[in-house]
Formats: sequence, C-alpha cells, structure tokens
Amino acid sequence: MVIDKPGYEHLIQFLTEHLALFTATGPAADSGKTIGVLLEEKIAEQIIALCTQHTELETNHRSLIIREVDGIMYDFQEILSSVLDKPATQPQQDLIYEIALLIKNLFDNAIAALFD
Repeated sequence: MVIDKPGYEHLIQFLTEHLALFTATGPAADSGKTIGVLLEEKIAEQIIALCTQHTELETNHRSLIIREVDGIMYDFQEILSSVLDKPATQPQQDLIYEIALLIKNLFDNAIAALFD
C-alpha cells in the first residue's frame, strides 16, 4: 500500500536527513515522554484519524494498513534505536509529529488511489 512506494522512500530519506536532531541534546519537552513513546503515540493518533475519516475502508483494508504501520514502526525503531529511550526535546517532538502527519498523508493518497 505505501511501504513499496517512492513516497515511503522519501519519508525514510527525510528521517535520515534529520538524524542529527535526534543526537542533539537539550532540555526535555514538557511532556517528558521518550522518543519511542512519542513516535508510537503520534503515529497511532494519525492512523486512528485516518481510519475514522475513511469510513469506506473495509476490514481487509484496515488490516493491511495495520500491517504496514507495523512495518513502518519497525523501520523507524531500527533507525532510531540508539535514542528511543531518551526523553524527547521540543524540536524532536515537533519532527515526530511532522513525520506522523507525513505517514498519514501517504496512506490518504494510497486510499484515494484505491477507490479511484
């Protein structure tokens, strides 16, 4: 659905281009959450919004989305493995939110193509 598309490759490239942000130190964001927890929460929020917005999705589509999100989480956890347990700074939190929105956008586009 999205993992095998060029948009996902661009997303991974975007993340790797911003890896320095995750190695930078600074004060933890007010949430006090770790990078790993924020990544999981923000992506989950966007996928829930996606499924809520696209009422035309059938169970098999939702299952495919969940499998792909698992793959995305695996990739991101591999890339960020050395910093997942560190408290997120505000810039890291902002980037994680942006990435979660980009992931939702990839799925929005895939769903639109699916029903065209």
